[in-house]
Amino acid sequence: MKEKFMKEALKQAEKAYKKLEVPVGAVIVKDNKIIARAYNQKETKNDTTNHAEIMAIKKASKKLGSWRLLDCEMYVTLEPCSMCAGAIIQSRIKKVYIGAMDEKTGACGSVLNLFEDYKFNHKVEVETGVLKDECEGILKKFFRELRDLKKSK
Repeated sequence: MKEKFMKEALKQAEKAYKKLEVPVGAVIVKDNKIIARAYNQKETKNDTTNHAEIMAIKKASKKLGSWRLLDCEMYVTLEPCSMCAGAIIQSRIKKVYIGAMDEKTGACGSVLNLFEDYKFNHKVEVETGVLKDECEGILKKFFRELRDLKKSK
């Protein structure tokens, strides 16, 4: 089941990729149903906070009519940054499934771990490496093409 939902997150990452956004996608699931889908739109909308995770949280909150996303799970193709990890904690998401880890800005185990190293009022479960190769692959391809584009200019 987790691979199925991560594939849906990857479809969102593809949408970001096509818009020249860093290809990160997220879906939020409640009772084995997707209630929100989102992808990075930081460049498109000129808004630092438009990460896939934040946008998915906003959509899920609207759908449920609550900021508390109790019993919800998030599937995200790239390890959340500190801003997104904080929003995940604040929204009370139960568990996060992560595809690729982010050695530069990851806040769920790579650079730091907001979910385990600090005593917040809500504990988020984490599972990493879900469809890792696919999630890493789209990011590597994106940044390789971006470097090639910059070289050709």
